[in-house]
Amino acid sequence: MTDAAGQDTATWREVAPRVLVRTNPGYSMNTGLVIGDECALVVDTGAGPRQGQAILAAVRERTDLPLIAVNTHAHFDHYFGNAVLAANGVEDIWATSRCAAVIAESGDSQRPAVAGLEPEMAAGQGKYTDIVVPNQLVDGAPVDLDLGGISVTLFHLGRGHTDHDLLVGAGEVLFTGDLLEQGADPNFDDSFPKEWIRTLGKVAALDDLYNVFVPGHGAPVTVDFVTTQMNKMRTAVAVTRSAMEQASVDMTKAIPILPYGPEQSRALLMRLRTLARWKWLKQ
Repeated sequence: MTDAAGQDTATWREVAPRVLVRTNPGYSMNTGLVIGDECALVVDTGAGPRQGQAILAAVRERTDLPLIAVNTHAHFDHYFGNAVLAANGVEDIWATSRCAAVIAESGDSQRPAVAGLEPEMAAGQGKYTDIVVPNQLVDGAPVDLDLGGISVTLFHLGRGHTDHDLLVGAGEVLFTGDLLEQGADPNFDDSFPKEWIRTLGKVAALDDLYNVFVPGHGAPVTVDFVTTQMNKMRTAVAVTRSAMEQASVDMTKAIPILPYGPEQSRALLMRLRTLARWKWLKQ
């Protein structure tokens, strides 16, 4: 996706009529594009001004229609490109209200994460480096957007990868954000693993509406992948919670038997411990 000169060479893949996906270099984050007759919708805007400009240029190779943007969740690689789109005519950026709040609260603190890929964004210096907070909010009921010839549905099914994951349905395609991740382990850092399992069950139950599921990272998948990730996570959570309940057991000994690599196994363990501590403090 990046050539020897460091240029972005990612291309669009059509996964259904009017619906395309582009995997961006660096974090392999997927950007979606839904092209209607009257306007087009961009799903996730990239990790900073460099990536945002590459995404916008790629979009303009496909359509010159007015654009709407969506942020699936408030992790830097999915929304740090907002400023590029906002400065180039995009008036509406959609997200859950909780996502918008997290971006407003923690956007600046996430800057160091992109120092290698987007140094200007990391430093907060230069063009298109402002933190742009979504201004159109999904609260409770799903939101339908008519693009002309195709409609998209924005909806939240419950906590999982974050407490504010937004899904985007377009025709037979469902953009899941990082509720799904293909080719790598799920990221548990600020997740809600037990609830994530339930949310994935809800996603899998939508297979009568959608037959292509676009993860936040990696290749598009079918419902079988959704079910597999759900079952693997259920096993991992059960093993980890069992280790936590045995006070005499070193919980890190569970890491080698979890169905993930060491980094995310450790992250899952730490996250479940943190959530258990929160629950105890609230009692």
